[in-house]
Amino acid sequence: MSSVRQPFEESAALVGRLEQEVSRVIIGQRQVLREVLICLLAGGHVLLRGVPGLAKTLLIKTLAQAVDLKFSRIQFTPDLMPSDILGTDVIEEDVSTGKREIRFIPGPIFANIILADEINRTPPKTQAALLEAMQEFQVTVGGTRYPLARPLFVLATQNPIEQEGTHPLPEAQLDRFMFNVVIDYPGLDEERRILSETTSGAAAIIAPVATGAELEATRALVRDLPAADNVVSYALRLVRATRPADDTAPPVIREWVKWGAGPRAGQSLLLGAKALALIDGRSVPALDDIRAVAAPVLRHRLLLNFQAEADGIDPDQVISRLLESVRP
Repeated sequence: MSSVRQPFEESAALVGRLEQEVSRVIIGQRQVLREVLICLLAGGHVLLRGVPGLAKTLLIKTLAQAVDLKFSRIQFTPDLMPSDILGTDVIEEDVSTGKREIRFIPGPIFANIILADEINRTPPKTQAALLEAMQEFQVTVGGTRYPLARPLFVLATQNPIEQEGTHPLPEAQLDRFMFNVVIDYPGLDEERRILSETTSGAAAIIAPVATGAELEATRALVRDLPAADNVVSYALRLVRATRPADDTAPPVIREWVKWGAGPRAGQSLLLGAKALALIDGRSVPALDDIRAVAAPVLRHRLLLNFQAEADGIDPDQVISRLLESVRP
């Protein structure tokens, strides 16, 4: 029994160290940090949405410092090209022999933790350069496939208040992100601490508290955690209830949703619930874990209709009413 239990205890302790280390720099935003960690442990990718100045980039950079992995930051701009992300083939000539050869120069995608900053500021052609990497852990350049190192964790940021000169992510790419995490303004006491601690001379030094091998082992453990039939069934019921044409869809979905979530949402619900259980020190996910991750899993996978826009309804309001209608 001890040989089975030990990896779980080690992984739970690793998560605790990560959360504690990142919290030395990131003041407040506990729910945001927890959702990012859930996604990291579940092997997914995060779309982080929030107005400027809320430490989105700082959170990601601090997390990268707390894990002994290669970090890469890509600033998405209107003139960014796919080769700027993936890499490119160059022709090199040996001066002494005159012989030419083609050499591949890897781009910033060849890292473990990748910050895709302001991903909606670049055209769809460049946005799509991330699709193969996020889903298949490889890139194709000049007809040659290059594998990417594991773990691979993509965190993309979006500014929701600036729409001019931006390119909304297509639905197919949104679906590649396991979570859509919303970061809001800090509370009064938290903002007071931010003002006090970030305007002094002392700065917290972040030390790596986990390795890539430990993180990969924890990700494998998350997948190995058993989920009871009723937990799997609840995730299935929730996802199917988001589709207006489904017989189980409640009135709120039929009224405000044009397209619901696909099967990948159900996978994300279960993996997110398992990772949340591990973070809380539990070896089995519960029904409440499914409900806890429903908003970040579903908010970017529901396409609302014109009626919802006319009524001033956003995806979070729809999800809240969905959870009231579809009980465990």
